[in-house]
Amino acid sequence: MTSEKLDRRKKYTRMVLRKSLLQLLKQKSFSSITVKEICERADINRSTFYAHYSDQFELLETIENEIVSDMKQYIDTYNLQEKEDALRMTEKLISYFAAKQEELIILLNASGETSFERKVREVAQTSIRNEWIDTENANQPLSSYMSAFIISGSVHVLKMWLLGGMEEPPHAMAKLINNLINHGIYGSNWDNFA
Repeated sequence: MTSEKLDRRKKYTRMVLRKSLLQLLKQKSFSSITVKEICERADINRSTFYAHYSDQFELLETIENEIVSDMKQYIDTYNLQEKEDALRMTEKLISYFAAKQEELIILLNASGETSFERKVREVAQTSIRNEWIDTENANQPLSSYMSAFIISGSVHVLKMWLLGGMEEPPHAMAKLINNLINHGIYGSNWDNFA
């Protein structure tokens, strides 16, 4: 068998296992999901599962880490201290979230059982502390509170948007989030988000 066929088979197997776990997470808590259930749903035997992952925890972590890695890549591409770059990055990231809506809703609503939201917050925290917060103020005790406030608000706004059917376009959401970060609630011009 050629290596191309093996690669396609490997990709297919991983895709099916991933989809099976996500479907199960829609129905039940992660702590009650077994490798056997994942394999039955994927129509794959357990030895095939174990050829790819050591357990259901590694499978979940792989899914989470792929999305987090993609986020880092988007963030690292732009200079967040430049307002236009920050807006473009936010819009690209939100468009990516829109494309991954189903997965993100499942991972963000997994009843706190997954580490996904924590990982998202950590990536954002690092980005904000390294790029968005003025370097003179980055070591001030209040800067960590400020970045935590910004991150929590942004994550919850994005959750609401994803769960609400993404009625507003990514560009409008990017403008809203960036405007709130840069100007706060009272400094924002609410007529400019269309």
